[in-house]
Amino acid sequence: MHDQEPADLTLGDFLRACRARVRPEDVGLPGGGRPRRVPGLRREELALLAHVSVDYLVRLEQGRATRVSAEVLQALSEGLRLRPDEHEYLMRVARPPRPSAAARPAAQRVRPQTRQLLDSLHEFPALLLGRRMDVLAWNPLGAALLTDFGTLPAGRRNLVRLAFTDPACRALYADWATAARECVAYLRMDAARWPDDPSLTELVEELSAKDDDFRRWWRDHRVRARAFGHKRFQHPVAGPMELDFQALGVGDDPDQTLFVYTAAADSPSAEALRFLAAWSAGPHRPARTRLRGEDPPT
Repeated sequence: MHDQEPADLTLGDFLRACRARVRPEDVGLPGGGRPRRVPGLRREELALLAHVSVDYLVRLEQGRATRVSAEVLQALSEGLRLRPDEHEYLMRVARPPRPSAAARPAAQRVRPQTRQLLDSLHEFPALLLGRRMDVLAWNPLGAALLTDFGTLPAGRRNLVRLAFTDPACRALYADWATAARECVAYLRMDAARWPDDPSLTELVEELSAKDDDFRRWWRDHRVRARAFGHKRFQHPVAGPMELDFQALGVGDDPDQTLFVYTAAADSPSAEALRFLAAWSAGPHRPARTRLRGEDPPT
């Protein structure tokens, strides 16, 4: 059991990473002819944009400034051209909750109504994801698309862990690097929401030790909210597919999202998805929706 925060979850690390990704010309500043030792904005340029002193920005990046005002954080966000999800992350790492037993996340549960909804989605692959990208429940077509979660131990039903440690899952993505980096960005958002989650810390430490790509991308401090996106698959049964996904909120639990995959109407991917649905309904049918933590069938 670990009590420390996941590695590099600090305001200074995030500000430096964001500065490195912004070019002066992107924010209306002259590039200048002087060679830059590091990419992105210099501290004095961000200080100018955010209307703060360079000394104050240095203290922020070194973790020596406390009680950062909302106005300063808003100015930094605007200066760095942060997206809404990046701004949310900035606010959370600037004002982390005080460690306490009450701040620890509660056990993840699936409501019967949510399970019924999953079971009714016969034409679309669907997963219920919780904190840390844990797969809490799924429908048969979701299992047919990604992996038969019912055969996995509960602790391995995690999309980030599978993306980095399971060769079959890695081969499933036509552009594995993009898909895996998105998983890391989703995980960073969860780390800001739950800095005292020991399971998340253990996951980060495990994958950092096992995979150079994960370790590098985690330190890159890119964040992303789970909302919608596009994935390209090279499925071993259905062949190539290009699917869109939407992440839908579930009830009043902000830590649960329903991922539903769809294909453009009358597209080859839609035909491949129908083929996969027919295949999954046959003798190869994966286990039906189950709650995370239930034992797989023997």
